[in-house]
Amino acid sequence: MARYSAALPWSTRMKIALGAAKGLAFLHGEDKPVIYRDFKASNILLDSDYTAKLSDFGLAKDGPEGEETHVITRVMGTQGYAAPEYVMTGHLTTMSDVYSFGVVLLELLTGKRAVDNTRPGREQSLAEWARPLLKEPRKLERLIDPRIEGQFPIKGAQKAAAMAFKCLSHHPRHRPTMSYVVRVLDSLQDFQDSFVGPFVYVVPNETESSVYLRNGKETNSEEESGEKNGVKIIMVGGIASKCLCLR
Repeated sequence: MARYSAALPWSTRMKIALGAAKGLAFLHGEDKPVIYRDFKASNILLDSDYTAKLSDFGLAKDGPEGEETHVITRVMGTQGYAAPEYVMTGHLTTMSDVYSFGVVLLELLTGKRAVDNTRPGREQSLAEWARPLLKEPRKLERLIDPRIEGQFPIKGAQKAAAMAFKCLSHHPRHRPTMSYVVRVLDSLQDFQDSFVGPFVYVVPNETESSVYLRNGKETNSEEESGEKNGVKIIMVGGIASKCLCLR
């Protein structure tokens, strides 16, 4: 089994965000809405051109019907992604998915995991750490993943950050619908950037190994490479599959 790590350029991150948003919008737009309930980065699968597809619907739940405003259910999901009102009350709505999407969008913007206990106390929860920065355009550079090396459009990043801020609102009614999120993210697909630094490639062997890149050169050490997030490619029997991996 060989493992590869890559730093994704801005345009690819926005493409992944749009594809995932479309998946949630489709579920929410049915006559009988479906709530994903466990939306997170590792449940986003990517094909060869980084088109996102949702996987693992094991915790999905039918949404409220008629005059009902929410579904009451046992709290399940993944720490760092679950909406605060769902964690506190067990009340589940499509807006719970919107919050989770905001966390994933934040991961794509920052290159950080939703929860990281190795970070200082106030920074362990990505959403809580980033929320004050999201509403301050002047602090945008502190937010965006430094591995992009500044290769991102300022206005596009500001729009993406503003969308993440809305999705992460503590008040469900203030969050946008996923169909609105799709429209905004679709408008960001036209922004152009250049691919800088590490990229994904295939090593022509099937022996167990880990290969990383640093400044375009191979290194056998993950720490030396400095690349700990992006796309993880698992080679099993010569067949590759990819998932969004932030670690």
